[in-house]
Amino acid sequence: MAKVAVLFGGISPEHDISILTGLQAQRGLSKTSHEVSTIFWSKSNEFYLIPNGLEAQQFSNGVPREAEKLHLQLGEDPGFWHVAKRLGRARKFELDAILVALHGGPGEDGTIQSIFDIAGIRYSGPNARGAQLGMDKLAFHGVCAASGLAALPRVLLSADLSDPGFEGPYIVKPRYGGSSIGIDVVSDLITAKARLSSNVHLRAGAVLEPYRPDLFDIQIALRTYPKLELSAIEKPLKTKAGNEILSYKDKYVAGAGMAEAPRELPAQIDHELAEAIHRAAETIAFAVPLRGVSRIDFLSDGKDELFVNEVNTIPGSLSKYLFISPAISFEALLGDLVGEALATSTFIYTTHGADGSALSSAGAIAAKLA
Repeated sequence: MAKVAVLFGGISPEHDISILTGLQAQRGLSKTSHEVSTIFWSKSNEFYLIPNGLEAQQFSNGVPREAEKLHLQLGEDPGFWHVAKRLGRARKFELDAILVALHGGPGEDGTIQSIFDIAGIRYSGPNARGAQLGMDKLAFHGVCAASGLAALPRVLLSADLSDPGFEGPYIVKPRYGGSSIGIDVVSDLITAKARLSSNVHLRAGAVLEPYRPDLFDIQIALRTYPKLELSAIEKPLKTKAGNEILSYKDKYVAGAGMAEAPRELPAQIDHELAEAIHRAAETIAFAVPLRGVSRIDFLSDGKDELFVNEVNTIPGSLSKYLFISPAISFEALLGDLVGEALATSTFIYTTHGADGSALSSAGAIAAKLA
């Protein structure tokens, strides 16, 4: 039995969906042999220990009343600490691993993973480098190209772009972002570039792709522990006829995240296409590399064309609904995520080579500024 904390929330547009995933994970993990706690990362960038068993509505106005503030400390004796109360002393919050249920932003782009590496806190899901590649749509596109996988053209969108190399209409996407938040379909390049100043989700960068209405979304999840294993293939369905893309609402309806979104599961596709999806998913798993539970999204015409679209390294509801063949219970999925975290050492940074020789022979700094 291990002491495990489920971490959710975060400073991301997907904050609310992360709460739904985290509450599900806390409930499921509580059915295992582990001792489970729950940590909430608020929109104001603070951490709180909250009681188990809360409902989503109790977070609708921010931090629940029952929350106890925590402090994340680096340096000497790193980790989460209970904030000292008046005349009291700070106490370390003891845990063996964190189950990360964060979506988007610094919870899924490698930021919190890097902090946990520095602090020596074991965690589930992607490591910092895998998370960074998964979140960066331009870099991930490069990984796919280098791995021989087909993908639609994708270029960096800037105000100076004069010719993307392909005709419109176009899809504009945040370079760093998950889900469907901030994505627009536009008819021409002028409109696409105008989105750079009008769309808050594009502030950190944007990518441009051709819009192909003849293609549909198709996706598969995988897990990497205790071995690489693929889920059933899913064809998500749009909730409204005529929608240009699979929208945020299509993905997250009825307050249950992806688990209740409309879908064709398993997807009714031919054997050759299914095999191509399996091969591509396995290639991506090793090329990134992925760790934990991930979901890979493709675009296809259902026949000859299959394109890798993006990877979600911490998917909504941890893609529990996709593991139907072979059937894996949510409790087993969560237990294996914890098992992988416990079995994997955090990344250890080194100062090897910084022996002071460059400093001792440097001379005066003033001379270097002359």
